[in-house]
Amino acid sequence: MSSHHYTDLGASKFELGFPSIRTALLAATALSIFTSSSTFAAENSANEVLLKKLDKMERRIATLEAELKQKESHSQAGVSAKPSSRTGPIRNANATASSSDAKEATETPAKPMLNLPPLPAAGDKPILGLVDSPVSGLSIGAYGEVKFGAMQNPAANGQWQNGFDAHRFVLLPTYAITPNIILNAEIEFEHAGSGFDNDDKLHGTAEIEQLWVDFKILDQFNWRAPGIDLVPIGYINQHHEPTQFYSVNRPELYNGLIPSTWKVPSSSVYGTITEDLKYQVMVSTSNEDFGDSFDNRTEAKTVSLPGTSYIAGINGLDALGFSRPPLGDFQQLNNAVAVSGRLDYAPTFVPGFAGSVSGYYSPNTTPRGAHDDFGNFLGRSSLAMFDAEFRYRVPNTGAELRGEYVRAEFGRPENLRANNDSDPTNNVGKAMYGYSGEIAYHVPLGTVLNSEWEAVPFYRYTYQNLQTGGFAGTDANLPTGAGQRQFHTAGFALFPSPKIVLKATYQHVIDKSITGAMSDSFLGGVGFFF
Repeated sequence: MSSHHYTDLGASKFELGFPSIRTALLAATALSIFTSSSTFAAENSANEVLLKKLDKMERRIATLEAELKQKESHSQAGVSAKPSSRTGPIRNANATASSSDAKEATETPAKPMLNLPPLPAAGDKPILGLVDSPVSGLSIGAYGEVKFGAMQNPAANGQWQNGFDAHRFVLLPTYAITPNIILNAEIEFEHAGSGFDNDDKLHGTAEIEQLWVDFKILDQFNWRAPGIDLVPIGYINQHHEPTQFYSVNRPELYNGLIPSTWKVPSSSVYGTITEDLKYQVMVSTSNEDFGDSFDNRTEAKTVSLPGTSYIAGINGLDALGFSRPPLGDFQQLNNAVAVSGRLDYAPTFVPGFAGSVSGYYSPNTTPRGAHDDFGNFLGRSSLAMFDAEFRYRVPNTGAELRGEYVRAEFGRPENLRANNDSDPTNNVGKAMYGYSGEIAYHVPLGTVLNSEWEAVPFYRYTYQNLQTGGFAGTDANLPTGAGQRQFHTAGFALFPSPKIVLKATYQHVIDKSITGAMSDSFLGGVGFFF
């Protein structure tokens, strides 16, 4: 029997029983008056006492009636109101929980028959961790990071330059419309959040990074309605908060080969196949081989007309970094629909191990009106990607291992703009690929400032080849070797709490160019996620 029925039944029992109680009280009062009437005639003072008793009983009856009405109103409100417990931060339904989220999930059991988000842990507040939510089901989380330090500038012949970047601050509003219909959004401010022009993320923006509604149907099958979401490829693309990785900057594979944060107009389905295996399948707007500003598009929603040059979205130096599709105002330059999918596995027979395999396919990345620098129009070119990654926290030790491999292949590289833009150094071959391996060790530092601190020293090696063989196009093919890079990244992350991290990173970059990469850096950072 549901709590609704139980509450109504309880109220009904109380209501049915109340008249008999009231009748008994009145009968007792009348009997008392009748048997005492003779005494009243003889003793006037006793009559006054009995009248006071009668008045007291009437007031008691009125009090019981008020309590009954209050119980009835509470019962009705309990049937229609949303659960007040739906105030904790509600994350991406496919996201791996942080340590604090895991604690919430274990400390607060789910209600039967309802697939509810985890409740907040003791002491947490649903609005920025500070205050209670004014609306049941509403929560607002946040993450962000600040960076500072010194880095070489290859455009200044490798000169070391100091700098600071308020890189991002992201608000995470979530609203449980019902227990099974959940709105999720991310509102991001980057590089201090002051945009210089229409399409320049490098100087500061305010933008919608995610916006979608989940329909939680079954554990095995759920629907994410059309909105803005992250392509389910790789791990860090979907779990890119600064507490999820140890370096100041995101891992190198996610700075081009996987253009994190890779957000697209999309819709998807997802669910749990077994206890160890989850899936997501997405259809989305395709990436575009166009990396220029909105000023270099036409009102016909094509690239600039032949005779006017434009910047490639895919090239041998930045990989796919500038190929993400526009998110608003029907400004996409391509009719193609891409398909992507991901399998997450966390085998129970290997404690501490988790990983994923994922893929992406677009039948065409060529934008409308694409052309070379001689006025010739470019044909179609497909894009296929594959990623495999793992994370392993060795049980009963502080050791942690991570590894990843990603590959992108182009169906017709002769139709890519980078191979037809009169620049012989940024050409693209038949494929791009990269891989990385990381080792870290978690060192408990004990209780400091009323929290348990942890230090995580780490080292990561990454190799990328963005200019493989198979080039074709109108350009001369004279790659400098800058597209083949090695990254040696070492440092430590200090966690005063699972929700905040202090970082220090040194990175040494090697490429095959004559001058060298000239891109080393010493960086510090502060990140948070709650």
